[in-house]
Amino acid sequence: MWGRNVYDSIAKFLQFQLTVNVVAVIVAFIGSCSVQDSPLKAVQMLWVNLIMDTLASLALATELPTPDLLLRKPYGRTKPLISRTMWKNVLGQTIYQLGVIFFLLFAGDKVLGIPSGRDSDSFEPTQHYTIIFNTFVIMTLFNEINARKIHGQRNVFKGVFTNQIYCCIWIGTVFSQVLIVEFGDEVFSTIRLSFDQWLWCVFFGIGSVLWAQLITTLPTKMVPRVESLGWKVSLKLSVRPG
Repeated sequence: MWGRNVYDSIAKFLQFQLTVNVVAVIVAFIGSCSVQDSPLKAVQMLWVNLIMDTLASLALATELPTPDLLLRKPYGRTKPLISRTMWKNVLGQTIYQLGVIFFLLFAGDKVLGIPSGRDSDSFEPTQHYTIIFNTFVIMTLFNEINARKIHGQRNVFKGVFTNQIYCCIWIGTVFSQVLIVEFGDEVFSTIRLSFDQWLWCVFFGIGSVLWAQLITTLPTKMVPRVESLGWKVSLKLSVRPG
């Protein structure tokens, strides 16, 4: 039971990390090419990496084993660490987060009635880019809840309140994000947001959980089977008679 729990903890972290990495890289690249400036600043990316590498690993690795782990078949030795269900979750969440971020980047200023950060020539923080950064982090935090389940379970909140370490890390990260947005100023390239703007950010974050339910509904067979990732090294031992 503990062995399967350790295996699942590694898989949960990989599922979460892949989504954050892919989204952050694509946003930084396309943002730099299209508007000549990445909507995610260097210090903000450092904070996202801290959430992704340190805090998320601690939170997802502290899940206690449950008897349900023994109800399924053991993993095969040749089975890839990232299953097709996990790839489906990674691709689905990546599409959702990229769609939201690019919507905010190119149309968010008109929808929310704020000055566009794309046309700003100064290095001063803007509400436009602050909303993009805040929304990305909040979507990442809610996706951290989705990452707790890697076998297509619908109830992603099951057992979350029994893990006190996970809850403390998640709440502490939310509290830190509020402080960064409201008081980060030029250090984190942020500016204070109004209550309505915070609601929009939380709305897109909660949408990540709802989107996960839609992803779960889709059949896993849609994702092509991946036998192995990277280089596959096989050692064959042959025993000759005599």
